Amino acid sequence: MPPMIIVHRPQTDPWFNIAAEEYFLKNFREDIFMLWQNEASIIVGKHQNTLAEINYPYVKGNGIPVIRRISGGGTVFHDLGNLNFTFIQNGEKGKLVDFKKFTNPILAVLNEMGVPAVFEGKNDLRVNGLKISGNAEHVFKNRVLHHGTLLFSSVLTDLGKALKVIPDRFNDKAVKSNRSIVANISGFLKTPMEIEEFRNRIIKYVYTWNNVTFYKMTTEDIWEIEKLKEEKYATWKWNFGYSPNYSFLSSIQVNDVKIGFSIHVRKGLVSDLKTLDDKPENKLIELINKQIKDSPHEESSIRDRLEMINDELGEMGLSPKGITAYLF
Repeated sequence: MPPMIIVHRPQTDPWFNIAAEEYFLKNFREDIFMLWQNEASIIVGKHQNTLAEINYPYVKGNGIPVIRRISGGGTVFHDLGNLNFTFIQNGEKGKLVDFKKFTNPILAVLNEMGVPAVFEGKNDLRVNGLKISGNAEHVFKNRVLHHGTLLFSSVLTDLGKALKVIPDRFNDKAVKSNRSIVANISGFLKTPMEIEEFRNRIIKYVYTWNNVTFYKMTTEDIWEIEKLKEEKYATWKWNFGYSPNYSFLSSIQVNDVKIGFSIHVRKGLVSDLKTLDDKPENKLIELINKQIKDSPHEESSIRDRLEMINDELGEMGLSPKGITAYLF
């Protein structure tokens, strides 16, 4: 077995942690294993439409960070009751993707604890049909990054609320998440334990392999990860603007009249709004469309543009803040 390092990852900043995976994948040559936790956050797959995957009002109201990762697959909810594991390994091109290879060690630890977890479907670990882990991979040159969640003691009600979406509102070709009934690993343990002990058992198992050493991030590592975080993972352009082209349906209530419309977004920018019916009030849609065309589909940008027509909106009894709420 080639040398492997276990990277100590105490940070719980979700932007930092997602950036760290890309950093270690692209800047190290060793095989790597990492365990890490995020504060409450939503992590979307690289090829997903972010707004279509989240309950935007709930996420915004609760200040939950939303970060896009570099791997494919579906959206997941992280909190401190969830433990994430990452393998980064070198290999032969064309033979790097192997979900069972990287989940087998985790299954071994769970089974040793008396948790009857199994690999099911394309990338899930389940117990009695309930999902406890979702997994995804990303290939870079001759290296593969495999990472997965381990729901240990997550607040599942928060998970459900954050990912509850209105079906069929969005029209796009993005990768869709497969919603599953989830459960916490702690509920299946014969002997109760805290998440820290659970973490230690996994590390102990991996450390018994040959040629394994521990690695503590240097000041330079942390600086480079922070730089990548600020330039990419903390930006609206990556987390939302990178979404595939999409359109979605909404409506605005004006003087007891509901105006249905569809908003179209291309490369993160609003291309146009179109009404769904013919009503006198549709001039409002034309006014809004003219003002926000080519704007990023981002709340503060939209509101800033609408404030430039505040007087016209006021004559209709509306405000930029009120209009903006209908556009997301």
